Amino acid sequence: MKLLIKGGRVVDPANDIDAVMDVMVEDGMIKAVEVNILDREGTIIDATGKLVCPGFIDMHVHLREPGYEYKEDIASGTRAAAVGGFTTVCCMPNTNPVIDTAAVAAFVRERAVKSGIVNVLPIGCISKQLAGKELSEMADLVAAGCVAVTDDGQPVSDANLMRNALEYAKMFDLPVLSHCEERSMTREGQMHEGYYSTIYGLKGIPAAAEEIMVARDIILAELTGSHVHICHASTQGSMELIREAKARGVHVTCEVTPHHLVLTDEIVGDYDTDTKVNPPLRSAEHLEALREGLLDGTIDCIATDHAPHHPESKDCEYDLAAYGISGLETAVAVIMHFLVDKGLLEYSEMVELFTVGPAEVLGIDKGTLDIGTDADITIIDPAAIKTVNPNEFLSKGKNTPFKGMTLKGWPWMTIIKGRVVAQKGQLVNNNTKDLI
Repeated sequence: MKLLIKGGRVVDPANDIDAVMDVMVEDGMIKAVEVNILDREGTIIDATGKLVCPGFIDMHVHLREPGYEYKEDIASGTRAAAVGGFTTVCCMPNTNPVIDTAAVAAFVRERAVKSGIVNVLPIGCISKQLAGKELSEMADLVAAGCVAVTDDGQPVSDANLMRNALEYAKMFDLPVLSHCEERSMTREGQMHEGYYSTIYGLKGIPAAAEEIMVARDIILAELTGSHVHICHASTQGSMELIREAKARGVHVTCEVTPHHLVLTDEIVGDYDTDTKVNPPLRSAEHLEALREGLLDGTIDCIATDHAPHHPESKDCEYDLAAYGISGLETAVAVIMHFLVDKGLLEYSEMVELFTVGPAEVLGIDKGTLDIGTDADITIIDPAAIKTVNPNEFLSKGKNTPFKGMTLKGWPWMTIIKGRVVAQKGQLVNNNTKDLI
């Protein structure tokens, strides 16, 4: 089957392409990226005025399956990813059972094949049962398809265990994803510690609670020569530590979420539990530091930390509410509206943060329009304007602080291995001739 995407602005940072070109897809693979391809066989997609990009990757997603299917499952989560413009997602291991064995990792991959519609890559646990006591069998996890390890949601408090994890993971060129939180400083914390936590009467979570662990893990990465990746970095101090470590040649990478790039702790004043997230929304100076980190290369990629919850977990008092934001369906539009449309990021910079960045962190063959690679393609309409309505989400999680906001710049089409799976925020069937 052939698919010809004509007249779009092709933005492929991996190949230094940013120009109006055509993309030819055949048998699920990229066949050509050229100016004015004349072959008219197959389905023709008019992408005039659109951005044609390599398929976007989200390396930090909670799909909740197995064990918490009432919050999300692989079917609903991957459909949310598709309409959100993502072609590949990496699922976190804090499920039930956790992904600490090859059997559970294999289950996730099999379920993704049967019920998912985008590429799903599992991430395994650093420690057995996420308990922080004993290393998981990383060799088995790698053999079962895990592309990284993390105890996300649970910081690895034992420094020696973290050192051993980094040394063991190095044998497999496996990144170790670190949830940086000094729990002794965050217990019962509800929001960022600062002016607004005092005004709102909520217990604060200091920036230092993150930065202490970032510093420790950088030291351990430097000691072992291993790759540590800082999940959802959120503070000015974290940016400074990571920037300095990179300058020294330490193998440290990091991600940032859309919500930490555009929202501050002031928004918590409405006591809307959809603003409760871990790490918390920070103050304006931290937000500005993160934006600087995007521009100077300190931040490697944008990841959603998609954390869907059932309504009862959020429809309660602020201090009892679960942490997390359902982010797959709004991430691209949030970045387009608040950063790209405002002139703070170029198209190529934005695309790189969703493609080349996460692909390089994980060491996966994704994020490009290279000839002969899978035709995973994200097409964005920079002019599309839509108001966020969580009732329309395909995710089971409706918990978003962006509800009611009107955003400009939305995913227009998502293509997986040459098959159109989503268009204009809706899922589509296999017959692309019926779409355009």
